[in-house]
Amino acid sequence: MKKVIIIIIINLLINPWAIAHNEEPKGSILERENLTDGLYGMNDLLEPSGVEFTVSLTQIYQQNVRGGLSTHNRAGRYTGSYDIEGGFDLEKLAGIKGASAYMLAEGSWSDGINDNSVGSTFNVNGDAAGYRSLDITELWYEQMIGNESLRVRIGKLDLTGGFECRGCPVSFDGNRFANDENTQFLNLALINNPTIPFPDRGLGAVVYYNPIEWWYISGGVGDAQADGRTTGFNTAFHGEDDYFSVFETGVVPHFDSSKGPLIGAYRLGVWYDPQEKEAFDGDIKRDDNGFYFSGDQLVWKENSDTEDQQGLGVFARYGWADENVNFVRQFYSGGLSYTGLFDGRDDDVAAAGIALGRLSDDADSGENQEVVYETFYNAQITKFLYVTPSLQYIHNPGGDSSIDDAVVIALRAQIIF
Repeated sequence: MKKVIIIIIINLLINPWAIAHNEEPKGSILERENLTDGLYGMNDLLEPSGVEFTVSLTQIYQQNVRGGLSTHNRAGRYTGSYDIEGGFDLEKLAGIKGASAYMLAEGSWSDGINDNSVGSTFNVNGDAAGYRSLDITELWYEQMIGNESLRVRIGKLDLTGGFECRGCPVSFDGNRFANDENTQFLNLALINNPTIPFPDRGLGAVVYYNPIEWWYISGGVGDAQADGRTTGFNTAFHGEDDYFSVFETGVVPHFDSSKGPLIGAYRLGVWYDPQEKEAFDGDIKRDDNGFYFSGDQLVWKENSDTEDQQGLGVFARYGWADENVNFVRQFYSGGLSYTGLFDGRDDDVAAAGIALGRLSDDADSGENQEVVYETFYNAQITKFLYVTPSLQYIHNPGGDSSIDDAVVIALRAQIIF
C-alpha cells in the first residue's frame, strides 16, 4: 500500500505535465542528472521565471542482527521518505531584489527499528519519521541586504538547515561530512549534535552575517513547541510562547596545498531553551542552555582542479548540556570521509565515524555512556541513483548494561526524479 501511495504522488506531480506538453526525457538514462530529465522538461520551462522543483525518494532496509532489544522483531525494518522541494527566485518572479523563497514537503513511512529492536539513545535511522502522507515542513522567505553579506530568513524553518559559507554548511551545527541522513551517516548521533535540543520545524527567524569572506556570525529563534506537521501558528502564538534560540560564529579557511586549497570550517555555538523541563531530581526547571563545536577539514586532495574535491576529509563535534535536565550531558564525535577512494569511482564516498555520549549521572541510567560506530559506502550508480550499504555497532544501547551491544546493517537507496 505504501509503495502505491508513493507512485501515485510522483505520477500526480510529473505525468500531467509530461502529457500536456508531450515531453519525454532526453538522452541516455545513464547520462541524465535526474531520472525524469528535470521533471520531463518542466524545470527548463520554469527556469527563466526563477522556479525550480526537485522530487526525491529515499528507501532504507535496516536490521538489527545482534544484541539490542531484539533481533527477531521485523517492525520498522523498511522505512522511506519522499521530498518535494521548490526554490523561488523572487527577483525574477516579483521584481524583489535579493529575495528568494523555499518550500519543502515531506512524506514518510515507519518509525524504524530503534525503539523496538535496538534501544539506543541515538536513533539508528535518522531518516525514519513515522507514518505521514505529505506535510509542508519548511516554507520561508529570505532577503539579502546590502552587498549580500547580510541575510534574513523568516517563516517555517529547520534551524539545522542553515546557510553555505565558502562551500561549507553553517548555521547551525552544520558539518560537511556528517550532516545528511540521505547521503551520509544514518545514525542520528552522526547527523546532528544530540546535546542540542533543536525544536521541530516551525515558525522562526534567522539572521546570517558574513562581513569577511572567511568569517560569519548568525543567530536564530524558533518555536520551542513546534510540530512540523502543522502550520505552527497555534504553538508559536498561543499557550506558553517559548522560543528556542541559538547563536553561532565560525571561520571557513582555505589552506594552501600543492593540489590547491583545502577547505575547512570551524563552528562554535551556544543555545538557550526557556521551556519548563522536569529535572531528574523531580524539580521543574527553566532556562536550559549549552554550547557546541563542529569542525570539518579537507586534509588531502587528489587533484589540483579547484572544483574537484576528491580526497580525504576529517570531522569532529563536541557538545555540553546540563545533566540535571538532559540525558546526554556531553557528546564527542569524529571520523573520516574519502571522496573518490577507488579509481573510476570519483563521486563515491567512503566514511567511518564514532560518536560517544556521556549520559547524565542524575538520570541513574546504569552505564554512564553509549558509543556508536558507523561506516558506510555511498556509491553513485548513475547521476540520479545512489546506493549505500551501512554498518553500525552500538555499545551500551541506552546506557543499559543489561542490553547486549547491537550490530545493525542497512542498505539505503536514493533516487532523484
